[in-house]
Amino acid sequence: MEDSIQAMEESVVDTRKVIIEVQDLYKIYKVGTNKIRALDGVSFKVYEGELCAIVGTSGSGKSTLLNMLAGLEHPTKGRIEIAGKRIDKLNENQLVKFRREQVGFIFQSFNLLGTMNALENIALPLTFRGMSKKQRIEKARSMIKLVGLDKHRKHKPNQLSGGQQQRVGVARALVVDPSIVFADEPTGNLDSKTTKDILKLMRDVVNNQNKTLVMVTHDKNIASIADKVIHIKDGQIRKIELNERKEYLEDEEN
Repeated sequence: MEDSIQAMEESVVDTRKVIIEVQDLYKIYKVGTNKIRALDGVSFKVYEGELCAIVGTSGSGKSTLLNMLAGLEHPTKGRIEIAGKRIDKLNENQLVKFRREQVGFIFQSFNLLGTMNALENIALPLTFRGMSKKQRIEKARSMIKLVGLDKHRKHKPNQLSGGQQQRVGVARALVVDPSIVFADEPTGNLDSKTTKDILKLMRDVVNNQNKTLVMVTHDKNIASIADKVIHIKDGQIRKIELNERKEYLEDEEN
C-alpha cells in the first residue's frame, strides 16, 4: 500500500524538489537481552513547500522518527537525505552545523528563555551566525511582525499567553531562514481556539514563505491540515494520505 501511494505521488508531483528522502530506516534499541524496533523499515519523501504531518499514538515511533530527521539520533540502518545532504553520514559537529543552518524547531513547551523578551528570544539563534546585534534585531523584528506580535516584542514569556509564546516560537524557528521546520506536538499545551490560530499560522508559513514543515502529532484532526499525512504504528508506516482539503481549519471556520 505504502509503495503504491508513493509511486502515485511521484508520478503527480515529480517536478517538485525533494527536501526529505528517507529509505529503509531502522532504529533498534537494546533493552537487556531484548531488541525493540522503534523504527522498522520506514521510507517516504517530503517535497519543498509541503506541510507533512506524522501521526501516531504514544510509542508508535513518531518522536523517534522526528529525532532522526532532525539529526538528534543516529539510525541503526537506513538513509536520510535532507536538502541534498546525507545526514545519517554526518558526525556530531557536522550535525550541529546542519541544525543551525538548515533547521528550525517548534516545541510543545515553547522553550523560551524567561530572562529574555520576545524579540530577544527570536533573535537568539542568529547569535551563532556571526551577525551584528543590529542585524539580529532587525531580522527578529521582521519575524515578530510576521507572526503578529510586534506590539508585544518587549514582553517576557511570563507576560505572554500560551498562544503568544508559541507564535514567538514559530518566529524563532523561521528567523534563520531554514530549509525545513520541525514541529513536535506544537499545539499540545494550547486550548482549541488557540490551536486553530497556531495551525493557521503554520499553514500560512508553508504557503506564503514556501517553507517545508514536518509536524508530529497524536491528533488526527490536527494532522488533517497537512498536505501529506503519514500514519505510523509500531515503528512502521501504515498509510500515507495526500490531503487536498485542509479539513480541520475549514470545519472550524464553517
